[in-house]
Amino acid sequence: MNAKDLIKAGYQPGPQIEKMLVAINELQSRGVTGKKYILKLLKRQFGEPNPKLHLREKPIPHTEAIQASSDEEKINLSKVREKMTELMKTPVIQKGAIMPDACPASMAPAVIPVGGAIAVENAIIPSAHSADICCSLFATFYKPQTDISSELDALTTSTRFGPGGRHLNDLVDHPVIHEDVWENRFLKGLQDRARIHIADQGDGNHFAFIGEIEITHQLRQQLDQAGHSLFEKTTGKLRALITHHGSRSLGSHVYKRGQDAARKQTSKIADQIPDATQWIDAKSPEGIQYWEALQYISRWTRANHEAIHHRFLDHIGAQPIEAFGNEHNFVWKRGDLFYHGKGATPAWKDPQGRPLLGLIPLNMAAPILLVLGNDNPNYLSFAPHGAGRNLSRTALLKKHRSRDHRQHLIDHHTSQIDVRWFNNKPDLSETPIAYKSPDTIKQQIQHFNLANIVAEIHPLGCIMAGGKKRRDEEELTPKQLRQQAHRKERRRNKQNLQNFEGEQ
Repeated sequence: MNAKDLIKAGYQPGPQIEKMLVAINELQSRGVTGKKYILKLLKRQFGEPNPKLHLREKPIPHTEAIQASSDEEKINLSKVREKMTELMKTPVIQKGAIMPDACPASMAPAVIPVGGAIAVENAIIPSAHSADICCSLFATFYKPQTDISSELDALTTSTRFGPGGRHLNDLVDHPVIHEDVWENRFLKGLQDRARIHIADQGDGNHFAFIGEIEITHQLRQQLDQAGHSLFEKTTGKLRALITHHGSRSLGSHVYKRGQDAARKQTSKIADQIPDATQWIDAKSPEGIQYWEALQYISRWTRANHEAIHHRFLDHIGAQPIEAFGNEHNFVWKRGDLFYHGKGATPAWKDPQGRPLLGLIPLNMAAPILLVLGNDNPNYLSFAPHGAGRNLSRTALLKKHRSRDHRQHLIDHHTSQIDVRWFNNKPDLSETPIAYKSPDTIKQQIQHFNLANIVAEIHPLGCIMAGGKKRRDEEELTPKQLRQQAHRKERRRNKQNLQNFEGEQ
């Protein structure tokens, strides 16, 4: 007998399984055979198999580091609370919190909101870190070399936006691609995806931002007191390149495989659990491999940032002075719990007891905040990852239907910075008007004691992906490909019918 036999018999994965396997070995060493008889003896020692898990009747309360004043903010917060109420009924979730930038990610049952964080016991919930695993920010500080327009030109050639990946004649190599990880069940067969997406940022709300920071004695002193030896020999103004992206189709495929594993595991031990909260037992073989795959995705994503930054600095002839970054879509292990953040910046202390450094962007025309985490356990020691939205992209665009009006708003809200759009199509849903007030986010970070804002990186220019995220065909599931083919066929049939009628 093995662990699969015990789970099939109704016992839940966990520490008890290990004890039962020891007991089985002892019985078999004494000559006891037969699965049915061994199970009968195990029931005497360990009790009857536990019944399947179900959602809690009442959700565990979550904490809220957010306040709403306007009607739009109140409606948004109401929707966020609805999703958190559904989410907190999940039996493996122990704690939950929402940040100042919280907004719904989906209307499907129990989907964690953007700006949501949960602590989970002995389990990883793939949907709680989302398909954009390890979406993160990374900053490199350097001395100005030329005007901002020229630096943005250099940045344009250093990175890539849009669906798909780099062409085979334009690949960027990095040691992370050659790590010995590709036998991991969640990574197997994905090395080519890792290869084509180095120095590639994707689309959606991803960006590359160039800003300016003033290095003062007070800033250096604050960082030094927090244990961070940064900017020690630097004074005056520096520029900073900050990139924002996740793990591209490499991460999305790891997510899909993780979600499949979670669905299979959860169905064996629980009933009527929504797709968005199905989990992988962290101590199971699948859980161990998934955790290892997540760590690789973290290394790969950082390497992707670094590749873009190194290419940019080489183009402009600059040397890096400091560089650091942080994830905000990920899973972190703290003690016996797995902390999941969906758009939440870690703000606890590192193993050396230092407050974590964090980067929090607000919008393309507002400063990016440099923060030190306040490790506030009331809110799971997270801070926001940005400004969030009160209206969805669709709702915002419906509110401003006129193309001329949209262009006027875009021009007005981006007049102080040099903005480039990878597809040359400005997108109102990625301009400052689409996001919550930066002052509100900063005030709530301070009010709820989430982090200490120690500096601001003021915007000079940026390249925006822009537009609703699109997926190329290689990233679609077989079911989605069939649906896409059916839609194309219906459109062709409709067009053929119209052409036929026009000829009559």
